[in-house]
Amino acid sequence: MTDHAIMLRSALTETPTVQRWLIAVALLFLAFFLFLPLFAVFSEAFRNGVGAWWEAIIEPDALAAIRLTLLVAAISVPLNMVFGIAAAWAIAKFEFRGKAFLITLIDLPFSVSPVISGLVYVLLFGSGSLLGPWLKSYGIEILFAVPGIVLATIFVTFPFVARELIPVMQDQGTSDEEAALSLGASGWQTFRHVTLPNIRWGLLYGVLLCNARAMGEFGAVSVVSGHIRGLTDTMPLHIEILYNEYNFAAAFAVASLLVGLALVTLVLKTAIELRFAD
Repeated sequence: MTDHAIMLRSALTETPTVQRWLIAVALLFLAFFLFLPLFAVFSEAFRNGVGAWWEAIIEPDALAAIRLTLLVAAISVPLNMVFGIAAAWAIAKFEFRGKAFLITLIDLPFSVSPVISGLVYVLLFGSGSLLGPWLKSYGIEILFAVPGIVLATIFVTFPFVARELIPVMQDQGTSDEEAALSLGASGWQTFRHVTLPNIRWGLLYGVLLCNARAMGEFGAVSVVSGHIRGLTDTMPLHIEILYNEYNFAAAFAVASLLVGLALVTLVLKTAIELRFAD
C-alpha cells in the first residue's frame, strides 16, 4: 500500500471513540427533535383516555377535515404521478431545447414558500383578478373551495414523483425501450411492459413522498382555503383551529392521527428502500 493510500485511509477512518461520539450526537439529536415531540403528541392525545381521543376524532368537523384531506390527496397524488412520469420520461429519455429550464421549473416549489404559492392562486382567481369573476359567473368557485385547495396542493407536491424518477430513468438509459420498439412493440406496449416495470419501485417511492406532503401541507392550503370550518379545513388547519381555541386534547388527538399516517408512510418508505437495496 502506497503512502498516499495509507494517508487517505487514515483520513477517512475514524477511531472507535470518535465513531461512538458521532452516533451519540445523532441519537441525541433524534431524541430531542423527533422522538420527544412524537411522544408529546401521543401522550397529550391519550391523556384523557381512548374514549376522549375517539370522541375528538369522530366529531363532525374533524371527520369533515379528515375526508377533505383524503380527498385532496386522492386527487393531487394521481395527477402528480402522471405529470412526474411524463416529465421524467421526457428529461431522461430525450434531448431537447429548454431541458435545463424544465428541470428548474420542476424544482421551483422547493425554493418558493408555500404561502407565496397560495398567494399566487389568490392573485389568479381572487375577486380582483380577471379569471375569478369570469369563473364565478359560470358558477365555478376556485378560492375558498375544494378546487383551490387541490390546485395549491398539486403545486407544492408536483416535484416529488418527477425528482424520484429522473435519476432512475437516466441510469436505465434507452436501450431497453429501443430493443422493444425494434421488435415491433408500440409506444404504449413499450411503456407498460418495459418502462413501467423498471421504474415501479422509484414511482411508488415518489408517490409515498407526494402523498405524505399532500396530507400534511399547511401554508399554501391555509391561504386558499378560507378556513370555513367543516367545509374547507384540512386536518392541519383543523388542528390549528382547535389549538387556538385552547381545545388541546382534541387538537392533539387529530394531530396523532396525522402523525400516524406519516409513520405509516415512513414504514412503507423504509420497506421500499430495503427493496431497492436488494
